[in-house]
Amino acid sequence: MLTGPNVILALKIAVSAVTFLLLASLAALAQGKYRLHGRINVVFFTLTLAALLGLEVVVRIVDPNVFTYINENAELHYRLNVHLCFSIPATLLMPAMLYTGLTRRRAIHLKLAVLFSILWSGTFLTGLFYLPHVP
Repeated sequence: MLTGPNVILALKIAVSAVTFLLLASLAALAQGKYRLHGRINVVFFTLTLAALLGLEVVVRIVDPNVFTYINENAELHYRLNVHLCFSIPATLLMPAMLYTGLTRRRAIHLKLAVLFSILWSGTFLTGLFYLPHVP
């Protein structure tokens, strides 16, 4: 059933899965397996983008009222805004991360990686523990 809490639960599962991929990518990097690190990151990027586009289709086309309950509740609205303060910049940074990694622009890639790590940590923590998936 397509409800706001169910959509949030599905997104929590998706964020957990791609975070596992991100950690696997970092493990490959720690082992010096740079090519594997890059390939996992391409999968991470693709799956994260697919989840984001899927969410946008649900919210904009399938059921624009799916999150009405959040907008009607000041606390939930605040929690969503806190989450978006991390997730939107992380999403905007992802293509730059992918590009600098694939083109081997190591210095800028490492700087972006630090910023992305902070933003993704915030996205993960607020998404999993701050947003409610029950009505």
